[in-house]
Amino acid sequence: MTLNSTIDRVTDRIRARSEASRGAYLARIREASDKGPTRAHLSCGNQAHAYAAMGDDKASLAEGRAPNVGIVTAYNDMLSAHQPYETYPQIIKAALREVGATAQVAGGVPAMCDGVTQGQPGMELSLFSRDVIALAAGVSLSHNTFDAALYMGVCDKIVPGLIMAAATFGHIPAVFLPAGPMTSGLPNDEKAKVRQQFATGEVDRKALMAAEMASYHGPGTCTFYGTANTNQMLMEFMGLHLPGSSFVNPNTPLREALTVAGAKRAAAITALGNDYRPAGEVLDEKAFVNGLVGLMATGGSTNHILHLPAMARAAGIILDLEDFDEISSVTPLMAKVYPNGLADVNHFHAAGGLQFMIRHLLQDGLLHEDAKTVSGESMRHYMQEPKLTEEGLIWVDGPEDSQNEKVLRTSADPFQKTGGLKQLDGNLGRGVIKVSAVAEERRHIEAKARVFHDQDDVKAAFKRGEFTEDIVVVVRFQGPKANGMPELHSLTPTLSVLQDRGLKVALVTDGRMSGASGKVPAAIHVSPEAADGGPLAKLQDGDIVRLDALTGELTCLTEGFEDRSPVEPDLSGNQFGIGRELFAAFRTHVGPSTKGASVVV
Repeated sequence: MTLNSTIDRVTDRIRARSEASRGAYLARIREASDKGPTRAHLSCGNQAHAYAAMGDDKASLAEGRAPNVGIVTAYNDMLSAHQPYETYPQIIKAALREVGATAQVAGGVPAMCDGVTQGQPGMELSLFSRDVIALAAGVSLSHNTFDAALYMGVCDKIVPGLIMAAATFGHIPAVFLPAGPMTSGLPNDEKAKVRQQFATGEVDRKALMAAEMASYHGPGTCTFYGTANTNQMLMEFMGLHLPGSSFVNPNTPLREALTVAGAKRAAAITALGNDYRPAGEVLDEKAFVNGLVGLMATGGSTNHILHLPAMARAAGIILDLEDFDEISSVTPLMAKVYPNGLADVNHFHAAGGLQFMIRHLLQDGLLHEDAKTVSGESMRHYMQEPKLTEEGLIWVDGPEDSQNEKVLRTSADPFQKTGGLKQLDGNLGRGVIKVSAVAEERRHIEAKARVFHDQDDVKAAFKRGEFTEDIVVVVRFQGPKANGMPELHSLTPTLSVLQDRGLKVALVTDGRMSGASGKVPAAIHVSPEAADGGPLAKLQDGDIVRLDALTGELTCLTEGFEDRSPVEPDLSGNQFGIGRELFAAFRTHVGPSTKGASVVV
C-alpha cells in the first residue's frame, strides 16, 4: 500500500526540521560505533573492578569475545507494574549463558507511581522524574562495558526516561522488556462511578477504598489505557519490543518465554555479530511517526504530547504540536479502551490488540512499513503474535478480523475518522485537547472563567456550591517552571459531576491531565505557562473564554485582556517538602511544554 500523503509529508517536514541536529547525532553515534566493542578499551584494572562479583561469568567477561548485556531496571515492589521485574535479572542471565553471552545489572532507576502521588505534593516531582531516570540510566551505562542494553520499565515517566537514555547511548542496541498488565478487576467505569459518588457525599471512604482495591489488585500495570499502557503500545509501534509482547499478563509461562527471547535478541544484534541494530538507528523519524500514528489510533495518553518531543530530541529529532495535529487528522480511532470506552487493555488484547491494528494501518498506508526495528527491517513483523507451544516460543500471523467490534475496529470502519487530538492556539497560548472521549456537543464552550491557582481550591469551591452555571475552570501556575507540572486528574470526578448536572464545563491549564482522564474537555499544557509570563497569567474571574476543539481555538474574548499585566503568584508553598527543594534547579532551567518540558534535552 502507498504511504498516506499526509504521513509522508509530516515525516519529510520532521526530517527537514531536524536535519542539522539529527546529522550531528548520527555522526556522534557512528564515531562511537567505529571504536568497536567498548570493553576492548578498558584497562585490566577497569575490567577487574567490573567483573569482581560475577562468579562463573568472570572468564567469559574477561575474554571479551561474547556479548555482555547491561540491564537497566526500574524494579521496585511498591509499583504493581514493576514488581514482576524482581526475577528478571536471573532469568536473563541464565538465558544468555545458553547462547554464550553474559549480562550484568548495570543499575537501577527510580520509578514513582502517579496513582500514589495523584493530588499529593509528590506529584510535583513526577514529570521531573523522567529526566532523573534518563540521568540515572546514563550513569548505569557510563561504565562502558556493555554491547547492548535491556531496559526494564513500564509506567508513566519511566519508559520515556529510558528512551532518552537509550537514544543518548544510541551506538548500542536497546531492547525493552515489558512486564504486562494486571488481570482484570473491578471494571474501570464502576470505579469511576464510586469516585463520583464519593465526591458528592453519596458513599463513604470505606466504600471508595473497597472499589479502589478491587480495581488495583495485583501485579502488572493498571488496566485502563493511561500513560503506562500507552508506553507499551509505543514500544511496539516504534520497534523496541518483540512483537506481541506488550500486553501479556505477568507471571505466566508466555511472559517468561518473551523475556528469555528478548534477552537473546539483544545479544544477537550487537556489533559483535552480523545483525547490528544500534538504538540510534531504530529511533529515527519513521519510528517516531509510527509512534504518533499508534498514539492517535489507540486514543492514547496526552502525556505523550510531552514525552515524545523529549524522547525525539535525545535522538536529534525535533517534533512539534503541528505534527501531532496533522497525524491525528488522518489517523482513525480504532480502539475503545477506558477512559474512551468500557473495555480494559486485557479486553483490547483479546480482541486482536496491537497486531490487528498494525496490520490494518499498514494496509491503509498509515505506517512506515520499512521502519527498522529490533526484530527486522519491516513493521510486518509486528503483525505477528507470540504463541507458546510444546516446541517452544513461535510467532504466528495475528488476527485479520476483530474479535470484539465494541472494543476494536478496522481503519475502514473506525469509532471516529480522526485520532481525537487537536492542537489549540489563540491569545491564551498554544495547547492541546484530547477529544476521543468527549461527546461532540461538549467540544465547543464559550463561558465565564473562574480562575484558580491550586486544584484543591477548585474542590473547595465545588463543595461550597459555587458552580451553578456553564464555566471554564482555569487552573494556572501548574506548569513545569511553577511547580513541576503535576497532573490534575483528581479534578476529574468534581468536573464530571458538574457536567452530569447539565452544565457545560471545561478545564484550561498549563498543567497536565492524567492519561486516565477523558470525558471533560480539557485544554492542557498551555504554553507559555503562567509562571513564564504566559497569557493565562492575565485572566480574571468573569472573562469570557472560548474553547473550540473543532476549530482549534483557545481565546479570551474579553476586551482589554491582552493589555493587562500578568499576575505575579506566590509560589513559596511548593518550593519545599517531599523532596521539592531538591528540584529547584529543574524548575529554573526546564524548557517549555511544547518542546517536551525537559531539563536534559
